[in-house]
Amino acid sequence: MPPAKKRARRYDSAKIRAAVTAQFGHVREAVAGLTPEQLALPSGLGGLGGWSVRELAAHVCMGVEFVNRAIEQDGQGHGQGHGHAGPDGDRPPVTLAAWPLATAAHAGAISEDVTEYAASAPADELFARTAARLDALLPGADDDQVPVIRLGPMRLGDFLVTRTVELIVHTDDLNRATGLAVPFDRQALAACTRVLADALATKAPGASTEVRVPPYAVVQCVEGPRHTRGTPPNVVETDPLTWIRLATGRTGWREEVEAARVSASGERADLGGLLPLMG
Repeated sequence: MPPAKKRARRYDSAKIRAAVTAQFGHVREAVAGLTPEQLALPSGLGGLGGWSVRELAAHVCMGVEFVNRAIEQDGQGHGQGHGHAGPDGDRPPVTLAAWPLATAAHAGAISEDVTEYAASAPADELFARTAARLDALLPGADDDQVPVIRLGPMRLGDFLVTRTVELIVHTDDLNRATGLAVPFDRQALAACTRVLADALATKAPGASTEVRVPPYAVVQCVEGPRHTRGTPPNVVETDPLTWIRLATGRTGWREEVEAARVSASGERADLGGLLPLMG
């Protein structure tokens, strides 16, 4: 008898909206306090040539500005209800669990857009403009509208959850590039951790290995004998930030195991070949 299909994880809309707004506010406040010298520092991201901290900040802002643009699609008669918009209208909506696995293909286009966006206005102006638009648009937005984003059609409520990933991952990048300690909103950190854990289970379906990221996520993955009771024979456990860095390629599996930031027991507990999930 085939195993039952796992139900997609559900997120509380009000908590996600609050988490996105709060984490964006944390980054906005931090960026407003950066000196020209700090903004010019290398971020460690962006491929050939690399982004400066200014461009990293612009990328964070642009990621939230995309929410405003997605909401506005509904006002223009696109993406109404459960319909699809534009030339991608015949495609099924991108799911939350699949979203992280599809982002790498768009890295080049994103990098070009970020460079242009960062040069369009001072960082504090970009953040102020996006924050004002978000405050005006988000309260009346319908989670069930289906705007077309870069990857294709996606339910707005799910797209908002992906913003927690973008915000948390790049808050961590900003902290490491500048030495700041920009705080992580707990709800945003939890959602980010869960989205990336579910993406692993999508990439490597199965139930032979249990991946634990306390206190936010537990998933089963990897083909093999199914565990039903007692202590699982294959267990991976780590903390949220280490998991997020592994899942997004900021650090390597062997490095984190050797540093004891990841514990992995069992013959199917080596996830090195499955990571990163996002480019």
